Amino acid sequence: MRRSAALASVTMTVVLALTACGGGSGAAPGPGTAAAGPAAEPATGGTVHVLAKADFSHLDPVRGFDGGVNNFYRLIYRGLTMFGAGPGAEGTKIVPDLATDTGTPSDGAKTWTFTLKDNLFFEDGTPITSEAVKFGFSRTFDPEAGIGSPYGKLLLDAPKDYQGPYLDGDLDTIETPDDKTVVFHLKKPFADFPSALALANFTPFPKGTGAGAAFDTKPIASGPYKVASYQRGSSLKLVRNPQWKPETDSVRAAKPDAFEWTFGLDPATIDERMLAGQGADADAIGESIQAATVARVQQPQIKQRTLSGLNGCTTYMSLNTTKKPLDDVRVRQAINHAINKDTVVAGMGGSALAAKGTSIQPPTVAGRVDYDPYPYNVAQATKLLAEAGLADGFSLTLDTRPDPKMAAVAVAIQDALKQVKINVKINNIDTSTFYEVIGTPAQQHDAAVTGWCPDWASGATFLPPLFDGRNITTKGNANLAQIDDKAINERIDEIAAMTAVDEANAAYGELDKEIMKQAPIVPLAYEKLILVVGSNIAGAYQSSSFSGGIDLISVGLTKPTT
Repeated sequence: MRRSAALASVTMTVVLALTACGGGSGAAPGPGTAAAGPAAEPATGGTVHVLAKADFSHLDPVRGFDGGVNNFYRLIYRGLTMFGAGPGAEGTKIVPDLATDTGTPSDGAKTWTFTLKDNLFFEDGTPITSEAVKFGFSRTFDPEAGIGSPYGKLLLDAPKDYQGPYLDGDLDTIETPDDKTVVFHLKKPFADFPSALALANFTPFPKGTGAGAAFDTKPIASGPYKVASYQRGSSLKLVRNPQWKPETDSVRAAKPDAFEWTFGLDPATIDERMLAGQGADADAIGESIQAATVARVQQPQIKQRTLSGLNGCTTYMSLNTTKKPLDDVRVRQAINHAINKDTVVAGMGGSALAAKGTSIQPPTVAGRVDYDPYPYNVAQATKLLAEAGLADGFSLTLDTRPDPKMAAVAVAIQDALKQVKINVKINNIDTSTFYEVIGTPAQQHDAAVTGWCPDWASGATFLPPLFDGRNITTKGNANLAQIDDKAINERIDEIAAMTAVDEANAAYGELDKEIMKQAPIVPLAYEKLILVVGSNIAGAYQSSSFSGGIDLISVGLTKPTT
C-alpha cells in the first residue's frame, strides 16, 4: 500500500498470547497485545529476523513512502515528532521525538516553532542541530530525490521554482535563530502540522549529505539502529547505533541488538516458515499470510501466535482521466459498475483477507460515509458505454505488480471488463519500483491497481493528496487519476480552513461522495491482514500507523539467543 496508515479508529482484533517468560496474572491479552503475559515486554538482546517478499522501495526517507518502509524508517531515523508506540489509539498519538514538545504555533498556525532536545547526534557523531533539520526538510523539494511524501511541498512555504538544497541552496522560509531553535513558515495555516512532521520525509540530515541516491545505499542514522550491511533485493542488517542516547527517546524500546531482513522470498515459503517456526524462524516476523494458508492458522498452536484485522487502507484501481476514452466520465462510471467486487475479494483470499470496497475512504477513517455509488450492474455499464459511443468496447493497459494477490485482482478486473467488451492488457512492474513508476505521469498507463492509507488520524490525509489537481507533479505524483477539478480543489480548501477536526472529517466524508460522482477511481477492497509471528517474539502488535503491520520499534524476543 502507498503511504503509512495512522487510523482514526481501530478495528483490529488480536488473538496473540505467547508462552509466558515469567510471572503474570494469566489474564487474556488486551486488544493489540502480542507477547508473553500482560506486560508484553521483550527482553534486551538478540536478533529479530524479518521475512519479506520484496525489498524496501527506498532507504532514503524523502524517496520512500509506503507503509512497510515508513515502519522501517522508525528504526534508523528520528524526526521532530513521531507516532507513539502501542496498540490501538496509542499508536496514533503524535508525540515529541527530537523536539522538546509538539511545537508552538503562531500567526494563526501559519508559523511553527520547535526546540531541539539536548545530546542529539547522528551515527557519525555529528550533532543534530536546527541547521540539520532545515537541510533535511528542504530535501523534499529536490526534483530527483523528493518523490515520496508530498507534505513538504504541500505545507512548507517556498519559492515556486525552489528545487531543494543541492540545486538552490538554503530555504529561507525555515529559520534557525540558534542551534536548537527552528521556525517553519507555511503556505497557509495548518493546525495539524505536528502530525505531518511525524512522516519520514521530514528527517534531519547533516548539511550537504545525501546528494543523488546516496542514502539509498548508505543512510545516516539518527535512530537506535544503523545499517551494517545491505544487498539490494537480498538482505539488510541493522545493528545498534552507539550515538543514539536512550534518555533522549521516550518512545523507541530498541530491545533487540539487531534486525535482519531476508528479501525476495516466495509468499508461500514465508507462510510455511512462519507456521513451522523452526530455528531462527522462532525469532521471526513476516507478512500477511496467503489465502491458501488461512484455514491452517485455526490450529490452536498457531492461532495463539496470530494477529488479525483491517489494515486501514483502500485497495483501488486508478483511472487516468487524461487518457482517452477515460476522459469521459460515463466511461469511468461504466467501469465502476462493471467490476464485480465479490470476485476481487475472492482474488484477495476471501472475506478473511478482504472486505468489498465501496467508498474511497476505508471504514477506519473518521467521518467516513458508508455508501455504494456504483453497485455491480453489467447492464448499466453497457448502457453508459453505448451513450459514450463505445458499444463495441476499447482496450486499456492496467499497471500492477507481480504479487500473487495483486495479480489475482488484476485478473478479476480483466475478466469483469471483458463482459462489456473492454480488453485489459496487464502490465507488470517490479514491486520495488512500482510506486515510483506509476507516480511518474509520463510513465503512467490507463489504469493501475494500487492502494492508499491515511497518514494520521484525519480525513485530510486521504482525499487531498489523491484528488487535488494542483498537486499533480512530474515525479512522486499521488493523484494517479490526474483529476484537476475546480470545485473539488475549492472544497478541499474550504475544509482545510475548518478549525474543528470533527467538522472537517465529516465534510471529507461528504466530499468522498462528490468525488465519486466523477468516478476517477474504482474502490475495490479494504484489505485485512493475518500475521503469524515466531514463538519467541514478544512485544508484537498490529500497528495503527503502518498499514496494519507489526510496529518494529516495540517488537523483540522473549528469550534472546543471539
